[in-house]
Order: sequence, then structure tokens, then C-alpha cells
Amino acid sequence: MRIERQLAFWLAALAVAVLALWLFSGVLMPFVAGMALAYLLNPVANRLQRMGINRLVACIVILAVSVIFFVVVLVAIVPLVVTQLSHFAENVPGYINRLQDLARTLASEQGNLLSSWIGVDIFQKLGLGDGKPADVSGPVGNLVGKGVSWLTGLLGSIISGGSTLIGIASLLVITPVVAFYMLVDWERMIRTLDGLVPVAHRETVHRLAREIDTAIGGFLRGQSLVCLFLAAWYGFGLLLIGLNFGFVIGLTGGLLSFIPYVGSLTVLVISAILAIVQGWPSPWLLIMVLVVVGTGQFLEGNVLTPRLVGASIGLHPVWLMFALLAFGSLFGFTGLIVAVPVAAAIGVLIRFGIERYRESALYRGVEP
Repeated sequence: MRIERQLAFWLAALAVAVLALWLFSGVLMPFVAGMALAYLLNPVANRLQRMGINRLVACIVILAVSVIFFVVVLVAIVPLVVTQLSHFAENVPGYINRLQDLARTLASEQGNLLSSWIGVDIFQKLGLGDGKPADVSGPVGNLVGKGVSWLTGLLGSIISGGSTLIGIASLLVITPVVAFYMLVDWERMIRTLDGLVPVAHRETVHRLAREIDTAIGGFLRGQSLVCLFLAAWYGFGLLLIGLNFGFVIGLTGGLLSFIPYVGSLTVLVISAILAIVQGWPSPWLLIMVLVVVGTGQFLEGNVLTPRLVGASIGLHPVWLMFALLAFGSLFGFTGLIVAVPVAAAIGVLIRFGIERYRESALYRGVEP
């Protein structure tokens, strides 16, 4: 009966936590982001404290350096990103037209080649009249125009929207404050939580907490470094080879590498299409794009991920993608922040349950 009461208590606590996350997801983002930042920076604070530096001073130094780095990155990169995004939005119709011209040219050449080979006008047999592909520039142009108008309106609403500006301001102001206080009081909070753990289960809870911390910390800290490296590699690599809007594409793809396979596919597909349009009929720009993306993938798979992330964190890519999509759809951006920790914790608990099941009399087929 005691086990049933404990199980009911923890299930109720979990339900309350999920409900609170759903109800307050709109205002929790800066607090959750501050907690995540404090968790990521806590090992640095611990190392400085072991070097003899006061905990408060260490936290001030860490957050000051982090804020300065963030501001420098914003000042250096944001203007370039905004400029390239603006130019990209202006040039989308032109790229669509060039793609249409290229497709019509290839289709006409292949159709003429096939017609001369079999002695029949393929386009006339297919009811295309004058033997040329249909002109779809009108419908596609209208669609692109609507898309650009929608994007422009969306950006305008984001910039002018008061609630959005308040949300961004709160994120930039509240997040460092929350991170600072949590960094300063981290050890005290851990001791407080540890004091609430039932004595009979304290050893098991400590073991699970260590495994969860290893999984979350190993993935977040390692994958963050991987994403930053790939963003710089793709962004500056595509910029140096002369690909239009290459920096924005590479930066976006590198940051999206947090989601398995999404970042690399984004960079590969978009940059390859732009390279074909921009460099046609020469294949060299496309070849250089493939070299940049392929080298980045090689470094990620063979050097960065094994060394920085490791294979023992227990987060399968499919499970991670499901967690990101599920929590993102349910709780918005706040859900994306908590998705990885929750996925790691659930993974550890599932492995613990399987281990206990294999040790049970039910699995071994013996009488209890």
C-alpha cells in the first residue's frame, strides 16, 4: 500500500508540473532559459571556486563574460544576417524565374533529344501544342509574391508587436538575472532538494540523478559547441566561396544541427539549389558547396561529436527529434528548452526500469 501511495504521489506531482508548464508556458521562457544557462555555466563556477575564487565573484565574472560575448556576437553578426535576409527576400522572385528558365531549357533539350531519337515530337503527342513546356511563371510568380508579402508582414508584425518586444526584452533582461541567482545559490538548492528525498531511496535517487546529469550535461554542453562550430564552418565557408546568402544559410543550418540531420540537410538542399542557379552552367560552385558541407559533416561525425558529446549519453536521435517536436508543439519555445532534459531523464528512468525488471523474479521465472 505504501508503494501505491508513493506512486500516486509522484504521478500527481508530474501531472501538476505538466499542467503548470502548459498554463504558464508564455511567461516561463526567460526563467527556464535562465535555469538552463545556470546549469550550463555551473561547472565553470565550480572550477573557479576550487581555484580559490569566491563563489559570488566567480558568478559575476562568468555572467559578465557571457553577456559581453553575447553583445559582441549580436553587434558583429546580426547586421550581416539582417542584410542578407533582406536581400534574399528581394531576390526570391528572381531565383524562381531563373529556376523556371533552367527547367524549361533542360526539358526542351531533353525533349528534343528524345524526339530526334524516336522520330516523334514528344510535346505535341502529349498535347502541349507548340512542342514547348507550359509556362508556369504566372502562377508561380503569384505564389512567390504572396509568400514574400506574407513574410514581410510577419517580420513587420514581429518588429512592431508590443507583446513580442516585451517578450524579447524580458528574455534579455530576466534570463541573466535568474541565471545569476541560481548560480550563486546552486549548491544550497541542491542540498535542499536532497534533503527532501526519502532516506530509504536516497542512494537510488542519487544514482539516477548522476546519470541524468551526465546525459543532459554531456549532450547540452557538447552539442552546443558542435552547433557553434558548424555554424561558423558553414557560414564562413559558404561566404568565402562566394555563394549568395551563404552566411545566413550556413549559420541557420549550423544552429539547427541541434536537431539530428535537420541542420545538415537544410544547408545541403538550400545551398545546392542556390549554387546551381547562381553558377549555371559551371558546376564549380556546386562542387565547392558540396566540399564545404561534406567536410563539415565529416568533422561532425568523426571528430566533434565523438569527442565533445560522446556515445554514452543515451539520447537516440529519433527519441530526441520526437521530444523536440512534441514539447515544441505543446509548450512552444519553452517546450523546446525543456525537451532535451526531459527526454534524457525519461531515457534514464526507462533504462533503470528495464534493469530492475531483469533483476525481478518475474523476468527470471522464479517464485518470489
